[in-house]
Amino acid sequence: MAMVQIKKLRADATLPTRGSAFAAGYDLRACLDGDEAVSIPPHRTLMLHTGLSFALPEGTFGAVFARSGLAAKQGLRPANCTGVIDSDYRGECMVALHNDSGEERVIRHGDRIAQLVLLPFLPMEFEETDALPGTARGEGGFGSTGR
Repeated sequence: MAMVQIKKLRADATLPTRGSAFAAGYDLRACLDGDEAVSIPPHRTLMLHTGLSFALPEGTFGAVFARSGLAAKQGLRPANCTGVIDSDYRGECMVALHNDSGEERVIRHGDRIAQLVLLPFLPMEFEETDALPGTARGEGGFGSTGR
């Protein structure tokens, strides 16, 4: 199990939690002022505070994904589809929540707004070349592997 240091930037921020023992994602919650509620108009994006910052292990990143129920039932998802928290970032984790629905959506303090998954990554180096090794697929693009 990876150890992640977390800092509450506000006393009323909520630490991430999992919905079940086998859930891959940890729920991130909105951290709003008091009983404040915010509205997200149809087809608009709103930056939401979580009140948390993280020290993620080197060689990992935090992937911020949509909560499946929120996306399917209310049309709310991270605006960039998957947010990335780099392991050297120490600022507040913010969620740009986009409303894909045709109705205004309301978010209240403590509402679950996204989920955080810790993922490993491989650093890359790039080597310019005049030719790439061949494959059976070659340059076949979108739909090229279908029948």
